[in-house]
Order: sequence, then structure tokens, then C-alpha cells
Amino acid sequence: MVTGPAQRKRGPDWATEDETGISGQPEIVAFSGISVRLWRLYAQAWLVCLLFPIIFLAQTPPSPARLLIALSGLVIFVVTYTWFMWPHPVSSGTRGQSGFRTSLILLASLTALVLFLSLEYGNAFLWLFVGVSAAVGVALPARSAFIVVMALTLLTLGMGVGISGGTARTDWFQIIPLVLLVRGLGLDMVGMVRLSDALRELHTTRGELAHRAVMEERLRLARDIHDLLGHTLSLITLKSELAGRLIERQPVQAAQEIHAVEHMARQGLREVREAIAGYRQPVLRSELDGARQMLEAAGMTCTVEDTAKTLPPATDAVLAWAVREGVTNVIRHSRARLCTIRVKNENGKASAEVINDGYREPERDLTRKHTSSGLAGLTERVTAQRGQIEAGPLLSEGHPSFRLWVELPIQNDLVVERKSLE
Repeated sequence: MVTGPAQRKRGPDWATEDETGISGQPEIVAFSGISVRLWRLYAQAWLVCLLFPIIFLAQTPPSPARLLIALSGLVIFVVTYTWFMWPHPVSSGTRGQSGFRTSLILLASLTALVLFLSLEYGNAFLWLFVGVSAAVGVALPARSAFIVVMALTLLTLGMGVGISGGTARTDWFQIIPLVLLVRGLGLDMVGMVRLSDALRELHTTRGELAHRAVMEERLRLARDIHDLLGHTLSLITLKSELAGRLIERQPVQAAQEIHAVEHMARQGLREVREAIAGYRQPVLRSELDGARQMLEAAGMTCTVEDTAKTLPPATDAVLAWAVREGVTNVIRHSRARLCTIRVKNENGKASAEVINDGYREPERDLTRKHTSSGLAGLTERVTAQRGQIEAGPLLSEGHPSFRLWVELPIQNDLVVERKSLE
């Protein structure tokens, strides 16, 4: 098949013809391998069937009135045939219901015209059924077109025998090729239109898949950038504030904090680049260590309870995202003094829980997806692995707290990948 680049090699005239000849679908035309100009040349070439009635009229000229009627009939046939065959098959289904009714009327009229001319002038005009069969194959649905083409084939055979005066007087060397051509060209057009329909559907499906892939990649990138930058910038802010408080009293420690800020900024830049490339996956153990440092730098007491053993990479990464999101929200949105992080691996399920005692009324907004893109992104990750997530207020030891809880079934990466594709 001819692809887009190959189509462009034909020059600007061919490209212009494709774009102007079939509005809005030049890519499908190019993919079909048949340009608009080539299709029209092929379709109009079958008007060669006019040679037989024209030769007949030239050899046995009728009266002027009858000649005028015959020539008028041929002109009407050419105009109607061209109306059917001029559009590319890719656009054959774009005329709508009113266009379909018009096609039926014109096909019936065209068949009646050919019958009249054949009965009036002889077998030479039966060759016009070749054009009628081609128009039927283009204009009607596949099943209906098949039935009508076969009916036209039988009609041509019957008319040929009837006009000749019986089977004994029939010129079978003319009738048999004519019948085969009527049937063959009609079915050929049916197949071409069906192929064009398949190409149109393929083109539409490819467009939808490409659009979905772009949207998914945008969501992934937005989610990863939010998670990475939110965590890193929050930590940089805390370290910078700490360095500012220490710069006069403990300049050496302040300098260490500033170096830590520089290291975090470089690490954040590297993580963003990896996220853009699609390779960044956090590690749970690293996130737990980072969470402890981050909370202690913010002046909170951090308790980490990790009883989970080695987890599949996909499960480990989602729990790491959960810890990161939970800790980031604790620092951003609460006034907690104590934060507890629990990671468990029990009964074939792994879970991560982040609880802080700094619950405030505004923190209820964290349960709303439209105000927390971080939780929305985390929910997408958890849902992709058939897990559960909860975020909301909780009474812990009689004090109002806020909890983020994520639970995932433990399964190997191959199973996760297969289910994500379902």
C-alpha cells in the first residue's frame, strides 16, 4: 500500500487533487493507495461501453428523431453514471439518508433508461448495463449491492436472449462476455467500497488511539511532575527556612543545610527529567528514609513501622508514591507534631498508612479530587493495580487525626501489566 510519504512523492498536483477532491479525508485516500485522480480515471474508463451503441448508430443510422432520442439517452446515462462514480469510494458513505434515497431513484431510472434503449434499438445498448452495475456496487450497501448486481446479470442475459429472438439466434460470443463483465465489475466495486469502509474505520480508530495515548501521556507526566516537584520543593523550602534560622547562630550547620538544598535541587531536576522520559519509579525504602528526614526537618516526630518484606517493583513503587504524597500533604496542610508511617505485608496484601495528629478543618479538601491533584494521581496508580485508597479524618487515641491509607494486592509485574491492558 502507498503511505503518506509515498503519496507526496507524486508532486503538488496529486496532493492538491487529493485534498480538494475529497474534503477532510486526504490521509485515508493516500493510505488506500488510490488517489482521487487515479480513481476517476479508472471509473470513467468504463464508459468504453458507449462504443457499442455508438458504433451501432453509426452503422445503421435511424431517423433523426430516433437518433436524437438515442443520443439524449446516452447523454443522460453519462451524466448519471458520472454522478455516481465521481466521488472517491472512501467518501461513498458520506451522502447521508437523503443521498441514499436519491441514489435508489437514480439507479432505478438508469436501469429503466437502459431497458428502454435496448428494447428500442437492440442488443448493442445492453452494454450500458456494465455502467449500471458499477454504479450499483458503489452506491448501495454490500448485501443489497450483491443482490442487485446478480439481478442485473440475469436481466442482461434474459434481455439479450429475448431481443435476439431466442437461444438459437443469440450471439453468445457477445452475450457471455457482457454478462460476465456486468457481474464482475459490479462485485469489484462492492469489494472496493468495503475496502474503503475498512480503511475509514481503521483511520478513525488510529486517530482515537493516538488521541488516547497523548492524553494518557499528558496525565502521566502531569501526575509525575506534581508528585516529584511537590515533594522536592517542600523539602527545599523547609531546608531553606532552617538554614535561614541557623545562619547567624550556627553558620557551619547552616552551610550544610544550604549544600543539602543544592543537592535536593539537582536531584529534583534529575527526577523531573527521568519522569519526562518515563523511567522514574520511586523506591519504598528510600521514600521512608526521606520521609523521616523531611518530617524531622519540619520539627515533627516521625515514627516508621515497616514490617513489609521485599515487594514486587510495581507494588513497591505505588506504596512509595503513597508515602511521598502523604508526607508532602502533612507538611503542606497540617500543623502536626506527630506523624506515624506504617507499611505492612499481610495475607497477600501490602499496605501503607500515613497518620498525623495535625488535622484541621481545611484538610477535608484533601478528599476532593478537584483540590488535590496529588491524591487524584495516586488514586489512578492504586486503581490501576486493583487496590484501595482512603483519605480522611480519623480519631486516634481520642485525638482528631488525618489518615491516608493505601492497600494493594501483591502480584508479580507480569500480572499487573496484563490487567492494566484489559
